[in-house]
Amino acid sequence: MSNVSIGTGEKKSRTLELGYFLGKYNLLILLLVFISIASTLSSRFFTIQNFLNLLQQSSVTGIMAIGMTFVILVAGIDLSVGSIAALSGMVVAMLLAAGWSIPLAIILALAAGGVLGFVSGFLSAKFNIPSFIATLAMMVSARGLALLVTNGQPIYGLPESFSFLGAGFIGRVPVSGLVWIMLTIVAALALKYTPYGRNLFAVGGNPEAAHLSGVRVNRHLISVFVISGILSGLAGVVLTSWLTVGQPTASSGAELNAIAAVVLGGTSLAGGVGGVVGTFAGVLLMSIITNIFNLVGLASYYQQIFMGLIIMLALILNKFVMGKNAH
Repeated sequence: MSNVSIGTGEKKSRTLELGYFLGKYNLLILLLVFISIASTLSSRFFTIQNFLNLLQQSSVTGIMAIGMTFVILVAGIDLSVGSIAALSGMVVAMLLAAGWSIPLAIILALAAGGVLGFVSGFLSAKFNIPSFIATLAMMVSARGLALLVTNGQPIYGLPESFSFLGAGFIGRVPVSGLVWIMLTIVAALALKYTPYGRNLFAVGGNPEAAHLSGVRVNRHLISVFVISGILSGLAGVVLTSWLTVGQPTASSGAELNAIAAVVLGGTSLAGGVGGVVGTFAGVLLMSIITNIFNLVGLASYYQQIFMGLIIMLALILNKFVMGKNAH
């Protein structure tokens, strides 16, 4: 009997260790699996230049997803990021076309994103409106405003030097990729080492307990939407710089990619668990999967179907592993 008990205990212990390992490194494992698949399909995939290309292609979604991570950490959701990106892109394009300086035009575009984010956060926190509804209203309004101010027409004639932010390089490294990496580092440090970051985890985990501990819950809830708005605005500016044209229909559906990347990166939709490093990896994973689809010549509509299935399976795996760890 004792041998059976010992054997059962060892088996259970190994299962728990395996569950812990998968729970901690499942995203890294998925990245390695899909990198291996892509490398098998194309010898050019596993090159520095291709990874730099992926970095540039992922930067707009990546910047947006950082802000989305902050919102989801407090158990919120922001459906307006794509529309705010489009509106901020139109703001910077209109100002530049009118002869404004590049730094001032960018600052005003980011300010526009921050103001719209504040409105969403204020409505959600002060009037107890679910963030899904508040940002859904903002998504529709901001997109309509972007179309209204331009009559639905693109804006051309932007200064050539403006393209440096979205399409420029420092050596071989894309500037937009560097911006994304630096913002990820700053956000990761802020979440881990500052009282503000620790308070966000507290608010996301248990807002009532956080309030009783002296955390100003509503202020923190509003702040994450402001951060999301500013970063969405920056994503819109980077995209406009990359395209060298202001496009009011840009970033349509970008909010879904941002949410998927954040959740793939391990941030819980229930709040209180996650971080921007995981989000960074989640964005790269989605880009690598898209790259694989392109390598095999899969049509875009099939790509959407398979991407949805892969995300769903990854989330089921994550929930299963987390459940195992909890037991």
